Amino acid sequence: MLILLSAADSFFQLVFVLIVFVGILALTYYVTKWIAGYQKTQGLNKNLEIVEAIRITNNKYVQIVRAGEDRFFVIAIGKEEVTLLGELTASELRMLSEEEQASANPPVDFKSILDKLKKKS
Repeated sequence: MLILLSAADSFFQLVFVLIVFVGILALTYYVTKWIAGYQKTQGLNKNLEIVEAIRITNNKYVQIVRAGEDRFFVIAIGKEEVTLLGELTASELRMLSEEEQASANPPVDFKSILDKLKKKS
């Protein structure tokens, strides 16, 4: 009888820990979304915007920066230096529509990933 109580107690502890873990993950997800939204509103009505960035190495990037309404600069950013590579006009810059951006970087759908893994098994 004592063994059954110990097993049931262990099971309930496991379930409790799993529920707490899932709760912490959900809380982390929503707090991260909230902070991202807050940071977006802080950057509104500014004259500078990073249009696009690509990482070259661990600490070196090439970025396209919009300054004002119609001036675009290509800059290289290293650990301790920033170098102007050139300037682009708006006509030289290929802007992606929101639909193209969504198709280029689709949101992660874990359900479809899990379904694919189940089909392989």
